[in-house]
Amino acid sequence: MIASIAFISVVDATCKAFTDELHAVQLVWGYFIGILTALCLYYSVRRVGWRDLTRTGRPLLLWLRSALLVGSIMSLFVGLTYLPLTDATAIGFMAPLFITALSVVLLKEQVGIHRWLAVIAGLIGVAIIVRPGGGIWHWAVIMPLIGALCFALYQIITRMMTASETTQTILFYTGLGGVFWSTLVVIFFWREPQPEHWLVFFATGILGATAHLCLVEAFRRAQASLIAPFNYTKLIFVAILGYLLFDDVPTLNTLAGSAVIIMAGCYVLYRETLTTRPRPTASG
Repeated sequence: MIASIAFISVVDATCKAFTDELHAVQLVWGYFIGILTALCLYYSVRRVGWRDLTRTGRPLLLWLRSALLVGSIMSLFVGLTYLPLTDATAIGFMAPLFITALSVVLLKEQVGIHRWLAVIAGLIGVAIIVRPGGGIWHWAVIMPLIGALCFALYQIITRMMTASETTQTILFYTGLGGVFWSTLVVIFFWREPQPEHWLVFFATGILGATAHLCLVEAFRRAQASLIAPFNYTKLIFVAILGYLLFDDVPTLNTLAGSAVIIMAGCYVLYRETLTTRPRPTASG
């Protein structure tokens, strides 16, 4: 999961660097073109057949999953056009807390007062970062929040898919669905890409395909509630990349709000550990 977050952080930073030249929606389209190309080349070398890639018993969920991923990335990239990399990422940290809230409806999990308190604390952390009414409010802060909600739904469906679908099928539909959904939107924001832009598309696509491979395998091996807090390692990567590439220095509000959100997520993990820990027997 940490490897996946590291690759995604590099993709985010790379695409932010090109938001002045191409619209965020077109960067997302190119990203998925790169992912699908990388996957097709990889599966060709591995001689994986078309039927093996497309065989699934839950096609609607796979297409919905890819649509949510496109929505998540588009929302984040639009936010990155106007916000510092660290700020947009910190607001996106609401995703693990959204997973907690949505698990009640979608996974029929019992969510107690402690988890809800963590969700409320996370919202307070976001408010500290964006400072509504403080003169620094920008409409773009809504975009990472929308992206976080889409990414939470995407991760929940990923966990559901690993029970019945192969990793290669999930990855293939990630690329194919991403290209399909983003193509429906990119026609309204099209600018003629230059040769260096195509290099960016393919480079970020390779990184993205590797990141999603790591993500799927992480969800195959562990519960969503265990994996979710590792999303917070992204703050370390983007803080370094933001400083090196854009001279972004996190503000005190960003650091304080991020700390609140991270502590809320870690508290959820702590409560999960308590509820799943075996009770000692009378003889123990």
